[in-house]
Amino acid sequence: MSTSPVETVPSAGDTVPGPRPADLHAPVIDWFGENARDLPWRRPEAGAWGVMVSEFMLQQTPVSRVLPIYEEWMRRWPTPGDLAAESTGEAVRAWGRLGYPRRALRLHAAAAAIAERYEGQVPADHHLLLALPGVGEYTAAAVASFAYGQRHAVLDTNVRRVFARAAGGSQYPPNATTAAERRLARAMLPEEPATAARWAAATMELGALVCTARKPDCSACPIADQCAWRRAGTPAHDGPERRGQTYAGTDRQVRGKLLAVLRESVDPVSRATLDQVWNKPEQRNRALRGLLTDGLVERLPDGTYRLPGA
Repeated sequence: MSTSPVETVPSAGDTVPGPRPADLHAPVIDWFGENARDLPWRRPEAGAWGVMVSEFMLQQTPVSRVLPIYEEWMRRWPTPGDLAAESTGEAVRAWGRLGYPRRALRLHAAAAAIAERYEGQVPADHHLLLALPGVGEYTAAAVASFAYGQRHAVLDTNVRRVFARAAGGSQYPPNATTAAERRLARAMLPEEPATAARWAAATMELGALVCTARKPDCSACPIADQCAWRRAGTPAHDGPERRGQTYAGTDRQVRGKLLAVLRESVDPVSRATLDQVWNKPEQRNRALRGLLTDGLVERLPDGTYRLPGA
């Protein structure tokens, strides 16, 4: 396995040296070969479009919630052109309760651009992927790696946590991705593209299944004996306590309830019906205004509401 020569990465406090990246590749990739989940977007028939759809859906959303929506989405819209031919409102409707529904609008916009610019084929070029609506650094790298076997640093929350512990000696990565993390991720990449793509998927799976945020299962980790965090004595995070995001009672919850009523109705919905969704008028009105501003809801001339273009 060909790897670029990279020095060891110092851990937190520079007291315990991190492992050589080359020494981590084989154990993690071999572990992935034996333990990877059989997910539909990892199958060859998913293609680049299936990978792209999954990456949009999996942002801040667990696999268990994504699976049924993904499978129905791909059955209904197996190509970017199929989705582009539908209204944005139908994309929002099909998004269901995945949350963060603006992702549905962005995915629809990306599909329309692919249909218009690239004859319905998701481009393989990383720069062209980055130029698509709604596609940022992470998604472009993920599609190029997982769909086309290219060599890119794919940094999601799970990968960042694995690298923070194994290479940096810290319990958690910083709240926002830093330039240092990007440099580290590039330095950790195997040189051969197909191996690098496999490494990207393997580190992501390791973070999702073993090196989890709250209860890492170090006994099941293929690189536990090399992990800088373990070798440093698993020091606790020195920043403020990390808490899960609250949902109950937030504007997000109200927005979700309003959208649920609109998704379930074929006809436009009256304001009186929406007013029954939440008993706090100020918050309800704020949530509805936000949905209108974000393009997730349309107000018709007669004062009723519907999903955009539905």
